[in-house]
Amino acid sequence: MIITEQKNFDQISKHLKRDEKIFIVGCGECSTVCKTGGEKEVLEIRKRLEDSGFVVTGYAVPQAPCIAAELKRSLSKHSAEIRESNSYLLLSCGLGVQSLIENANIDLDVHIGCNTLFAGTVSPDSRVFFESCSACGDCILEYTGGICPLTQCSKGILNGPCGGMEAGKCELDKERDCIWVSIYRRLKEKGKLDLFERFYKARDFSKHRNPMRRILK
Repeated sequence: MIITEQKNFDQISKHLKRDEKIFIVGCGECSTVCKTGGEKEVLEIRKRLEDSGFVVTGYAVPQAPCIAAELKRSLSKHSAEIRESNSYLLLSCGLGVQSLIENANIDLDVHIGCNTLFAGTVSPDSRVFFESCSACGDCILEYTGGICPLTQCSKGILNGPCGGMEAGKCELDKERDCIWVSIYRRLKEKGKLDLFERFYKARDFSKHRNPMRRILK
């Protein structure tokens, strides 16, 4: 899941012209869970824009705007409203932004309504979001019980725990469990403690290139 936060209204509205006709696009997956771009949030920002004198022609909430086929399918149902518009206001992560620019049948200016924070997971009550993956290109989760020390250790230590760990807690955040203690417990539970003795060499950062691309064969 891509975790986002919605920009404040002033940040969004300052990029809009008073005579601009706006079509709002939300996200039915990640942004809905984050409460930053689901239908509820789309309708809320629509009302705020209209109350502030802006013209909103309509809205759509594709299930996953980052997937080209789903985005096109959703927007095709609103072609008439989009043709009357000058711009899109998109409430999704940066992947959705790129998808909209590349795949919208009707090319309009795109305004950004959310900040993209990180890739993560969500607590059962959907109130707390945890960063869980750094997309480093050299995954070691097979050896660490599915827990990423590069991302979840405050120091990014690959051979831990560090000397500052005390009573199973992180020295930089006493409220957090040391992630290497969590890895140890997970491996012990699965009968794989031998993996805890594995030594990890310094990371090969050449595997984390920007921009990345993958070609399917």
